Amino acid sequence: MADQAQRKAYWKRNLRYLLILLLIWFVVSYGFGILLVDQLNTIRLGGFKLGFWFAQQGSIYTFVILIFVYVRLMNKLDREFKVNER
Repeated sequence: MADQAQRKAYWKRNLRYLLILLLIWFVVSYGFGILLVDQLNTIRLGGFKLGFWFAQQGSIYTFVILIFVYVRLMNKLDREFKVNER
């Protein structure tokens, strides 16, 4: 990765990925677990109210999945910009 334009493009895409993934996590943890809890509690998942499930488990599962998604996206981005470690 030699020139400044490529570095800017790489960083811009990296920030876009971060913002999108953090937005998803925010919507799941804050939106589903706090703001929409009453509406989601009308639905049951495994015997538990869905709003309760999102507040207790769903946001954690989502966060772990988003970590793997971020790793995959960054590996792809590194290969595209030829900065991968392999």
